[in-house]
Amino acid sequence: MKGIYILIVSVDRDINVNVGALGSLKFEKGMYAYVGSAQNYLEKRVKRHLGREKKKFWHIDYLLDNPRAKVHRVFHKNAGRPEECRTTEELNKKGIPILGFGSSDCKCESHLFKIADYEFLRKHMSEMILG
Repeated sequence: MKGIYILIVSVDRDINVNVGALGSLKFEKGMYAYVGSAQNYLEKRVKRHLGREKKKFWHIDYLLDNPRAKVHRVFHKNAGRPEECRTTEELNKKGIPILGFGSSDCKCESHLFKIADYEFLRKHMSEMILG
């Protein structure tokens, strides 16, 4: 299976995380949405993100390595890579982008967003599942 996915990540208190080349970033307590894609082996990619023992390769690996950050839900959609950036544009309308996070291979500001508007997130996720 191929497609895009969104990880809904909660951070249970303010933390600082060294995110590779991005350096030390502060993540405030709250809910985050991370958008990624896997054009081959989507299930394997998501399973990797959910595991604790892994080599850090993507920015999200650094955040998820912190015990204060936990994935609560995963949404996915069979879609090509351009849908990944379209989804980040939607999340950017209501979320706060963590600049440069997960977007080193595209022109997006970010692929990780702090989300305060849970209704927007819930609506967007239901459209993603149904879409």
